[in-house]
Amino acid sequence: MAEITAADVARLREMTGAGMMDCKKALVEAKGGLEGAVEILRKKGQATAAVKSARDAKEGAIAQYIAPAGKLGVLVEVNSETDFVARNDTFRAFCDEVAKRYATEASPNFEAEREAMVAKIRENIKIARHAKMEVNGNGLIAAYIHTGAKVGVLVEVGAGKAETAASEEFKQLVKDITLQIAAGHPHAVSREQVPADVIAKEREIAAQSDRLKGKPAHALEKILQGVLEKFYQTYCLVDQGFVKRNSEVSVKEHVAQVAKQLGDEITIRRFVRFQVGESLTN
Repeated sequence: MAEITAADVARLREMTGAGMMDCKKALVEAKGGLEGAVEILRKKGQATAAVKSARDAKEGAIAQYIAPAGKLGVLVEVNSETDFVARNDTFRAFCDEVAKRYATEASPNFEAEREAMVAKIRENIKIARHAKMEVNGNGLIAAYIHTGAKVGVLVEVGAGKAETAASEEFKQLVKDITLQIAAGHPHAVSREQVPADVIAKEREIAAQSDRLKGKPAHALEKILQGVLEKFYQTYCLVDQGFVKRNSEVSVKEHVAQVAKQLGDEITIRRFVRFQVGESLTN
């Protein structure tokens, strides 16, 4: 059997929020496998449905660049060894320049600048990843970097008419959506985008959970649908409660209200959300 180390237990606890002893027992049962241990804890109700991936301790910052008129945008993650460097103005300026060049150059090469920065700050620097979006038709690209530059968002929101995309109401809506994504950490725009294997896994975990054991077959499907509905309200952006209105309406409902006011169709087309360090575990 694989040796269960204190580090393994600590990592599983970080991933699930379960107690130390529960984590150790789950790892033993799963023969040291982290994914299997997470599943075991979830089935026993000792881990939340929205399991967060383990974060590497790597530091760094998220930066963004939005082109004039909001038709193109870039989000980038740059890693450093310490948070001290990640908060350094010179490092942040380098991150901003990387984002801008990804937006304005076809195939930028940063190696010379990266090596110069490493020599200057005496820490290793890695350009971990980037995402680039261009508007398809009418709409806007917007970005948001949360305080501390550890979380960043890039989103494309579309409209049926050019005048809608130019309106202040639409611009405010797009800004609010970036804040929602940063706070709510959705994984898909809508439930139609959720992979079938993800849904199947949620059903399996729910069906095998302790609280559903012994339920009659005729009631089980209805209960599972309710569990999936709650899952969608966390996993899917448009099904989340809209934070700016205290979750009294969903994001989908709020977007529909703004669209009605503007006499147009508004669609959240796509988004990415970067958090420092997560790319190292994906």
